[in-house]
Amino acid sequence: MTTRTVTSSTTVVRALQVSAVLTVVSLAFQFVTAGQLFPQGGPEQLHAGGAVVLHVLSGLTAIAAVQLRRRHGAPDGLAVLVVVVFVATFVQAATGGRSTLWLHVPGAMVLTAGAAWMLVWSLSLGRSLD
Repeated sequence: MTTRTVTSSTTVVRALQVSAVLTVVSLAFQFVTAGQLFPQGGPEQLHAGGAVVLHVLSGLTAIAAVQLRRRHGAPDGLAVLVVVVFVATFVQAATGGRSTLWLHVPGAMVLTAGAAWMLVWSLSLGRSLD
């Protein structure tokens, strides 16, 4: 690889890693605000706003993962996982009403597992693409 290609892949890897960390932090925020919703009610607007932030951050992570796959040969599985996490944020938002919490709460666990896996995988990339 040329120096330019290595620098480019390093930049995209760093973008992926940073956005993956921020996605997981955003998910933690969602857990905190969700916990405050029950039993006395709580900051539903804050939780809903956090969902929008989560969509944006996971979308940026998906863009970085797909770009890394296309331009630098990152594993297909990583790009697929990150895109699935991104789509799952919308499924979570769609099932976030009180009448669908039976689906929303387990979905949050699946989303969290996927985001954690995404984060660990992105942090392990390091020099493997150089």
